[in-house]
Amino acid sequence: MRLRHIEVFHAIMQVGTISGAAQVLHISQPAVTKVLQHAELQLGMPLFERVRGKLYPKPEAHRLFAETEKLNRDLQGIRRLAASLKSRAVETVRLVSTPTIATSVLPSAVTAWRREFPQTRCELATHHTGEIVNVLRLGEADLALSLQNPRHPGIVAEPIAHGLLTVVAPAGTWSDEECATPVSAGGLRGELIGLAGNDPLGEIMVAACEAQDLQPVFHTVVQTYQIARSLVEAGAGSAVLDPFTAASGDRSKVQCRQWAPPIPVHLYLLTASHAPLSHGARQLADCIGAAARACLEPHTP
Repeated sequence: MRLRHIEVFHAIMQVGTISGAAQVLHISQPAVTKVLQHAELQLGMPLFERVRGKLYPKPEAHRLFAETEKLNRDLQGIRRLAASLKSRAVETVRLVSTPTIATSVLPSAVTAWRREFPQTRCELATHHTGEIVNVLRLGEADLALSLQNPRHPGIVAEPIAHGLLTVVAPAGTWSDEECATPVSAGGLRGELIGLAGNDPLGEIMVAACEAQDLQPVFHTVVQTYQIARSLVEAGAGSAVLDPFTAASGDRSKVQCRQWAPPIPVHLYLLTASHAPLSHGARQLADCIGAAARACLEPHTP
């Protein structure tokens, strides 16, 4: 069967009549009849029983309909894409980010980008880095953001901003003089909120503590940096976080000090190696990098 045969066949199956199919496809009834007859001729069998002007699908038609359903949906998608290209519809940029960057950096970045691309459709989603790799490889996103370099052969990781591992504590924990200097594991005070055991930054912090012959004890362990920051803002304890989450905290409720010895934290732009970015997507990436660097400026020594 040719693609036109499938299109007409599906229209008839869905509406049940030649006239209805003609209306759906915006063609004449004789044209629908001619295409259907040609399809049946090529197949070597009738697909419908004709009783007093009505069409009743034969068992073969039902089987064929089920097998060609996906192909027909793909044809409709191609038609919509062609219509969009013809009308010069703007592109869609699909961005996926880890949750912490989505809340700390993306709001200001997307706002700045939107000034230059007011009509471009932007789809935002959040995943953890392992899921992000699969999403990019499957072509379900154009670009992604993560604090980790997945080091995957099919993924390009481009660092677009960086800061230092930061300790966040409830307001009033340190004096102004103390806030101006880094703090080591031995200088931590009070309850320490931990990150899930498989979190890369959490592992780095624990390793740094152990290097100073200290074993951190966590009575509260969380899975996301935003939850840790929110707990700090509520006065539940201190946390060692990425600089972007730390910088986006409520400055009336938290204090920040860089971790000693300094440990760099990079924000990576992730893309599939086989899929170059469109102009709009590249501009969005540039806005994200600028927003990430800007959010750290007031807190850089």
